[in-house]
Amino acid sequence: MNASTAPDAAQPEQAPLLNIANALTVLRLLLVPVFIWLSLLPGDRAGLAAVVVFVVAAFTDRLDGQLARSRGLVTSFGKIADPIADKALTLSAFALLSINGRLWWWVTILIVVRELGITVMRFFMLRRAVMAASRGGKIKTTLQMVGLVGLLTPWSALFLSAGAADFLLRAAYVVVAAALIVTVVTGLDYVRQAVQLSQRGGHAGR
Repeated sequence: MNASTAPDAAQPEQAPLLNIANALTVLRLLLVPVFIWLSLLPGDRAGLAAVVVFVVAAFTDRLDGQLARSRGLVTSFGKIADPIADKALTLSAFALLSINGRLWWWVTILIVVRELGITVMRFFMLRRAVMAASRGGKIKTTLQMVGLVGLLTPWSALFLSAGAADFLLRAAYVVVAAALIVTVVTGLDYVRQAVQLSQRGGHAGR
């Protein structure tokens, strides 16, 4: 064996920065201002268009992570940009709902503080150990997305009866309430994990 080539052989192959997973992340970032602009326009057509953009952006959030893991396309850029794009989309939707009077501000503020606080904490904890997303965190994300779509959608514009539109809107509020509970609980759990990792010197155990 050639000793000069041994170190190179031991180094893992780095994923290219320009890949499909990162492209989807950038696309999601670009869709956020489009979603905000459409949401601020008057009329149900603009509202429906905003929901379509939101759903497409939310789908890229799930797809880019799956592609990055399955195809070995995980990059430092993706690790930073993906959660930023995720939070930009979700938190802008909550803020828009509060601005439009469809969601209490205290709910939005609580979720914003939790999401930004935990994201910053996880970045800080990268020096010690990786805090992987929990099942509760994935449930939280799903509930948030479903609830947001339910509240953002102008159901009356979809030729539904008044009763059906009212039922779907009430159901969306129930989902958002569940999302709020899971958001707070998982946030407290992440804080507990961070404290334990700090006390153990950052060595994660199973």
